[in-house]
Amino acid sequence: MMTMSFRATRPATAAWLLARVAAGALALSFAAPSLAKDCDRACLVSVTDAYLAGLAAHDPARAPLAETPLFIENSKRLRVGEGLWAAATGRADAMGLYVPDPAAQTAGWIGVMEQSGKPSLVAIRLKLEDGRIVEAEHVVGTTLTPAQLANLQTPRASYFREIPKASRLPRGKLLTIGASYYDALDDNDGSLAPFARDCERMDNGDVAVGPNVHIYPEPDYPHIDMTCGGQFDSQVMSYITTIDGRRVFAADPVYGLVMGFSHFHHKMDVKDIRVILPDGSEGVRHLPNGPFDMVAAHIFKVGPEGQIHEIQAMGFVAPYTEPKG
Repeated sequence: MMTMSFRATRPATAAWLLARVAAGALALSFAAPSLAKDCDRACLVSVTDAYLAGLAAHDPARAPLAETPLFIENSKRLRVGEGLWAAATGRADAMGLYVPDPAAQTAGWIGVMEQSGKPSLVAIRLKLEDGRIVEAEHVVGTTLTPAQLANLQTPRASYFREIPKASRLPRGKLLTIGASYYDALDDNDGSLAPFARDCERMDNGDVAVGPNVHIYPEPDYPHIDMTCGGQFDSQVMSYITTIDGRRVFAADPVYGLVMGFSHFHHKMDVKDIRVILPDGSEGVRHLPNGPFDMVAAHIFKVGPEGQIHEIQAMGFVAPYTEPKG
């Protein structure tokens, strides 16, 4: 697992400085309680909400940003005020999953934002120092279809089910479990991650795998085991060349949630991959795609027994070997 922690050195723009001065009183009144000490869970959720409100209003002063925060969107370094800061037109009436991590002073979020009135899945990572956001990173997906948006209206209830205090896993254990997902996927070995029998994964609003998934994504898609671990065991994902940039950066023992970012590379030099079917026989998956990358975000719901029950995944397709910000 790789971690990143760095500060931006790019000078603030004049417009940004004017915005900070013009709304200084508002920003200070919001941030003052958190400046004296680290943010707790409730504070981190409030900071996330303030950040989302600022995005929707195109107003960075609504969030407690540091003077020169590092800002990355879809692997590119941008200035505050660019990217989703300019494109967002609101926060959609759909799911929003929070992963506050007081120990790391980090917060993660996956939810639905609107761009030009159209809904998109967005993942956000925030890093705080002294109550101010020093790093902000976005992964912005493509426009959701009506069916995808419908799936995101009411996520499975277990995401919002609090883990009993006596049964909560340590933060470090949750981070290890989250990291194991990327090992299982990269190595095409479902045994490397503790998937529960009821595990369900949603990719960009589509229910991709789970115990009740019996519809295959492509007409000629091999009829493999469509459970979370079984899909990996089938080798159907072996077209993924490697997964790097793995950052499992936030864990919330209260709800058993873990969040990570990663960068998938797909060389696509093999067009027909061998897959293993449930009866042990072999099939073939044909992949006509050219090479591409996928910048992805995941939130995992881990039960008190240490198994992964839910996976909320999203990402965007990028050029092959896209440089990371």
